Amino acid sequence: MNLSQFLLILRARRRIILITLLLTVVTTVVVSLLLPKTYKASASVLLNAKGLDPLTGVSVPGQLLPGYMATQVDIITSKNVALRVVDRLKLADNPTVQAQFQDATAGQGTVRDWLADLLLRKVDAVPGRESSVVEISFKGSDPQFVSAVANAFAEEYQRLSILLKVEPMKKASQYFDGQIKSLRDSLEIAQGRLSKYQQENGIVSVDNRLDVESNRLNDLSAQLVMAQGQAIEAASRQRMASGDAGQSPDVANNSLIQNLRVSLGNAESKLAEVGQRLGKNHPQYLSAQAEVDKMRNELNAQIKSVSGSVGNNAQIMRQREAEIRAALAVQKSRVLELNRTRDELNVLMKDVESAQRAFDAASLRSSQTRIEGQSEQADIAILNPASAPTEATSPKLVLNTVLSVVLGGMLGVGLGLLAEMMDRRVRAESDLSETLGVPVFGVIDWKENKVSSRTLGKPFTARRVRLN
Repeated sequence: MNLSQFLLILRARRRIILITLLLTVVTTVVVSLLLPKTYKASASVLLNAKGLDPLTGVSVPGQLLPGYMATQVDIITSKNVALRVVDRLKLADNPTVQAQFQDATAGQGTVRDWLADLLLRKVDAVPGRESSVVEISFKGSDPQFVSAVANAFAEEYQRLSILLKVEPMKKASQYFDGQIKSLRDSLEIAQGRLSKYQQENGIVSVDNRLDVESNRLNDLSAQLVMAQGQAIEAASRQRMASGDAGQSPDVANNSLIQNLRVSLGNAESKLAEVGQRLGKNHPQYLSAQAEVDKMRNELNAQIKSVSGSVGNNAQIMRQREAEIRAALAVQKSRVLELNRTRDELNVLMKDVESAQRAFDAASLRSSQTRIEGQSEQADIAILNPASAPTEATSPKLVLNTVLSVVLGGMLGVGLGLLAEMMDRRVRAESDLSETLGVPVFGVIDWKENKVSSRTLGKPFTARRVRLN
């Protein structure tokens, strides 16, 4: 079928097409006038696009996720919000609604659930494109009712979002309360062990005491080195004094021995002088000899005494060295014991510090969670509340009429083509060649004559003959 054949069919079946079009348009107009008017009210809510908690100022990464807007739309159209709207508007308390519920469900279920399902069928939430605004719409036959329901959905969504954020915080706060009690007990136990250990070991401050004991150990080490040097020196002097006492510096530098040696020298000089003048048996010579022997005996006795004192000094030095070495060993043991005590005390102090840090962190988090659980701040704000619409959104008479013209025309064309297929007729010369499969040699253009007494019996008159 080419275009010319299609146009010829439409021309031949124009009556069916026009009747179908007219019936469609009339039916659409009548139905549009008979349908009840439907009103639509919309309320806009703004989500916090910055992703910041209004209380703590901490960034909320959940609001940056791609599915955040879709999640909010699901919350708006959830049954929980619808039930809250039913309770807010007190729809279940209306006797008329209760009667309608009994007629519709025969008493099965609850009025609240039935009303919530009805509201969810007429509510719609549409997020804005590339924005954080969500438009909540509701359709109904009463302008005041649809605006009230739209605003109720927006407000209950806002309250539910607060509840969804606050309820986990309250549960977390209860959890932290139990943890804080346990951590406080652990801290008290750790502090008790530390105090008991300090009391048992008499420790006030390990660091200061260790410094004192370390300084004392260093002093004893220095004294031991000095005592060892003095002992070695005293032992050397003792050996010299016990061997050749006259060469000992302690003996030679003794003032009394020096005086005795001078006196002995004078006495020997006097004896030599007397020996030159007198004989050995002379009383003066004997007296001088006795004086020299006396002086020599005193000198030897004094040398022996000084040598003995050097030995005693060496013995004292050795004893002092031994005492300092023993004191140093005791001090070392004391310092080592203090080091062990400090290590054990540090472990206990670290246990206390660890328990304190855990307790402080839990207390801080518990305080913050408790404050957040008591917060009524929401990251959702009502941008534009719904107002009662003045014009109905449906039925739209003009739009429906235009659509009925289009649909009626298409339906009429379809019916015309269907009628043509059921009663196929020759509309053009190409129909003969396609149907009969023979060539067309000529076409006669004719017109129907008007019926009159002169043309009776001659219905047609040939006007022109065209040969192919």
